[in-house]
This record gives sequence, C-alpha cells and structure tokens, in this order.
Amino acid sequence: MPKEYFKKLQDLLNTEREEDLQSYLKLTENTSAADRRALGLTWYPIAIRNTEIGRGDYLTVELERTTHQDFSHQFRFGSAVVLFSNHDAKEDRVEGIITHHSGSRMKISLRIDELPDWTRDGKLGVDLLFDNNSYDEMQNALKQATHLAENESENKLIRILTKGEKPSFRGEEKFIIPNTLNDSQQLAVNKIISADHLAIVHGPPGTGKTTTLVHAIKSLAKHSDQKILVVAPSNTAVDLLTEKLAAVGLKVIRVGNPARVSERLLAATLDHQMAGHPEMKTIKALKKQASEYKNMAHKYKRSFGKAEREQRKALFDEAHKIGREVEKTEQYIMDSLFTKAQIITATLVGANHYTVRNLKYNTIVIDEAGQALEPACWIPILKAQKVVLAGDHFQLSPTIKSNEAARNGLSNTLLEKTVSLHPESVVLLNEQYRMNRSIMGYSSKVFYNNELKAHDSVADRLLFADDEAIQFIDTAGCSYDEKLDGTSTTNPDEAAFLVKHLTHLAGYLATLSEVNFPSIAIVSPYKQQVQILNELVKENDILSPYLEKISVNTIDSFQGQERDVVYISLTRSNAEGSIGFLSDTRRMNVAMTRARKKLVVIGDSSTLSKSKFYADFIQYAEQLNAYHSAWEFMDL
Repeated sequence: MPKEYFKKLQDLLNTEREEDLQSYLKLTENTSAADRRALGLTWYPIAIRNTEIGRGDYLTVELERTTHQDFSHQFRFGSAVVLFSNHDAKEDRVEGIITHHSGSRMKISLRIDELPDWTRDGKLGVDLLFDNNSYDEMQNALKQATHLAENESENKLIRILTKGEKPSFRGEEKFIIPNTLNDSQQLAVNKIISADHLAIVHGPPGTGKTTTLVHAIKSLAKHSDQKILVVAPSNTAVDLLTEKLAAVGLKVIRVGNPARVSERLLAATLDHQMAGHPEMKTIKALKKQASEYKNMAHKYKRSFGKAEREQRKALFDEAHKIGREVEKTEQYIMDSLFTKAQIITATLVGANHYTVRNLKYNTIVIDEAGQALEPACWIPILKAQKVVLAGDHFQLSPTIKSNEAARNGLSNTLLEKTVSLHPESVVLLNEQYRMNRSIMGYSSKVFYNNELKAHDSVADRLLFADDEAIQFIDTAGCSYDEKLDGTSTTNPDEAAFLVKHLTHLAGYLATLSEVNFPSIAIVSPYKQQVQILNELVKENDILSPYLEKISVNTIDSFQGQERDVVYISLTRSNAEGSIGFLSDTRRMNVAMTRARKKLVVIGDSSTLSKSKFYADFIQYAEQLNAYHSAWEFMDL
C-alpha cells in the first residue's frame, strides 16, 4: 500500500537525519573557529560589506571572508547559517539563510531590523548550521504524498511509482526527432514524448544522456504550453542542463544560486531576469526610502524616552510597510517571468523554493536520478503529472550517513526501483562517445550485458601509435603493504610506483612532438592515499611543467568527468584479502570509465583476486595482453 510505502520512507529519513545531526555535532562541538574553518564549516574572519532591506521583515547582509579565501567550504545557496562574534557570549549570534553565494562573498537574510551592536566590535565569522531545511522539505513531501495516496483515485503517478501499476504510452508519431541523434537516443526521446506518466533514460558513461535530455525537453516544450521542471540532486548537474537548454533557445529560469558562473547561466538566473524588469526601478526607490526610515530610527538608539521610543517604532513600522510593498512588487515581477518561462531548473530541494513553491508542471525531469535520495525526488514529483528519470544506477549512489538507513532501503533509489518495476519505460543509451573499446569492454560486460558499443570516432583512439589502451599492473610480490592512516588506508610504495610510471610516460610523450600533453586523472577510493599521491606529483620535477593537466582526487569527485589518461591506485594489499571500500563495484565502474585513451590500474592481485569482480578484471586484462607485473617497470 502506498501509505505504508511512504511511512517506511519517513522512518528511514528520520534515522538518517539523526545520524547526520550526531556526526555534525561531533564535528563542531568544542572546536575553534580555525578548526571549523579547516573543515569547511566556517568563514572567519569576515567583514560586512553592505546591508539592505530584504523580503518582508528581513535584513540582507553582504559578507566577505577577508583571509583564507582559498579554503574549500560547504556553504551553499539556501543553507542555514549563524553570524557570530568571536566573543563567546551567547547573545552574540544571529541566524540567517544564504540567499546568494559567489567566490568569497555571500548574502545572508536575517530576521532582524538592524545589525546588533556587537557586529561593530571584534572579529566576526559565519558558521554553517545543520541542514534541517532539506530534511524538513523531504519529510513534508512524504507527508503530502501519504495524504494523496490515501485518496488513491486522485494520483495515478503515485500508484505507478509505488504499487507497480502499469504506465501508458501514446502511440501516435507527431514529432520529428533530429537525425543528429543515434538510434538509442532517438528511441529515448520518443519514449519521453509518448509517455503519459513515466519514462526512464538509462545513460551509461559517455552515451550522451545530457544531449538526449535536451532534445527531448525541447520537443516537449515545443508541443506543450505547460511548464517543464528540470531538477537534479547537485547544483553542478542543474547548471550544466540550464546552460545547454538556454543554448538551444529555450526560455529558462534557474531558481537558486548557480555553483559555476558563466554568462549563459547568469542570464538564466531569476535574480538576473528580475534585474532587467522595468518595475525594478520602483523597487529600488522603495528600498532606498525604507533604508532612510531605518537610518532615522537608528538615531534614536541611545535615547530611551517614551516619545523617542514611539517615534523609533513608527519609523520601523513605516519601513516594514514599504518592505511589504517591495515584496508585493517582487512577486508581481516573478509571476510575470514564470508565466513566460518554458523551463524552470532547480535542485531537488530547490524545487520547493518560495519563489516556485506553488507552481505545477506537466512534466518534471530528474537528471542524475541514480544519485538522488528517494525522499528528495518526491518534492518535485508531487508537482507533476509525468516524470522522466535519467541516470545510471550502476554508477555512484547517493551519500548516506546512516548504515542502518542504507541497509533498510534508503540506499535503494527511485531509479533502481522503477527500472526493475517498469522495464517497458526504460531505454538504454547504448552507444558511447568517450572511450577506446578496450577501456569500455569490461564495464559493458559486467554492468550493461555487453550492450554498449563504442562509436567509430573513439573505438580505436590511443594516446600514441602502438600504445596500450588499458594496463593492469600487478604489485603482488613487491611488498607494497597497505598502512592504516586514521580511518583511511594508504599504500605509500604503490603511490611512489604510480608516480614513477607516470613520470616515465610523461618523459616519453615529451619526445613525441606531434602529441600534445594529455589531460590526466589520478584517482583512489582512499582520501589519505590521494593526499600522498598529490604531494608526490607536486614534488616531481619532470611532472611540474604539466601540473595544470594533472588532477589528483577521490573517485567520487570525478563522476560525470573524463580525461585522456586515468591512473587508479587500488591501494589495498594485505594477507587477508580484505578489500573494504573496493567492494563497492559501482564506484569502480565510475573510476574505470573516466578514461578516453588510456586506463592504468595498479593493484595487488593476491589481495584483489579474492573478489570475483577484480579476478575477472585481471583475467580481462590478460586476454588483451594488458596484464603486467610491476617488476617489468622496476628499472624505469
């Protein structure tokens, strides 16, 4: 029953929220601002650059971090934050929400009339608070879905997604699909257009999923006057689709704050489109007037007489009245912009942002659905009659903090469930445009029933003539033993060997005048191993001229990306055959499918071959004459 279905999801989400909260508290309790800054949870010190009247009774404050600007951080549009002073007094804190973020500046909205006195003294900082908002939005969506499910006749889409009721498709052909798409892409566009309720695009690495979605969305927009909502779990994925949709001439509004800043993206943002509206002059004038009233009110700050208090209150009341007028005018501008828009783009949680909360859509498209938590998917789904899911459930799944919630079903995504429930809704994109066929082969065999084929333009691409597209280098017998480093695993000897192998390759490439230096990724599932590799690469004199072309990072950070050459340091080497993290074969699928021309996998076969996945991979390499012992390279 759908009611029980949503009740279970609510319980799993509560377990996840509790685990997430506990790990946040553990991370932040009794830590200094400098420690929190290193964790990416704090900007400190900061300076206040500007304040202006915000929506309703809110004050918008623009902040800039004045030092440590190169530190990575976790601040995002919509995050809850607290502005604090370095004095430890409890009252020296005021909470707000990030309304804009770019580089080392952010705007936060605070529910106060004026900045407290303590903001003028001492050093200020801003802390990231626990993300209750996302959990609240997900829980509210699940409650709403439960309510709708009780009235079963009302919502066919819920019955299809939760009970397995069969989706229907319209038979008539009324769309011309461009022949720039291959057969499976055309099939997918057809499926999306003809579906009444559900279509699924299964896009393995390099198969042109984004291109396919853009064509399908363009066709839907052309033949429907109803809006389409396009969402994804990450800002990066939303930004990519926003740019591509704007590039084909669609009227797109990006709700929220883009992670990347490009001209095309900026032009699509709600803020940018509002700024160009003729009514904005009125808003600016009103805001100026409200600020003047507030400034006048501040002059009474040190006077405590009854008349002064009343005068001060009257001035603030007037400023608030103007604030409500501003809000009404802004709403009018937004309504007129959304009426003209064909496509709205946002993150899953951003689909319920106050600017678009009440909008309804004919179709919603969820991209990267394999990385989306199911409760988050229900936020947009409840706003539509039809849903298109696009992604690959054989690549990385969503990050889940609670092992218990993951074990009990939270790690099972809506994409996975619907693929097995409704095979008639699924189209597999089967032609890939990224990898040499040897690099693609093992992944195709294990994950995609050998159905992938390499397009002619990439099937035989190599780094240089007579090179091997794939190499497995076996470190068994080299005594490259793994070490435990905190909660992570390292293998310094394997890291040194990898960099030595890369150095030799770089030296050889330098002798080939006709070959430009390739883009290279070095990946490992272990953060500490990545750190060791990073240091070795930076210290290497032969590699130093090419550092801009070499990226070193965890596998997870490369999903959706590609490079000419990819090195994978598998790291594990022990007598027990224990492989930990490596047993997540979907993560390895991501790692092995990033390379265009050359994939080099380095690991210890005696440890790895206890796992069928790695034993079969080593055998695959042997069949291609791509198996090597590390001893072959010792004299490099």
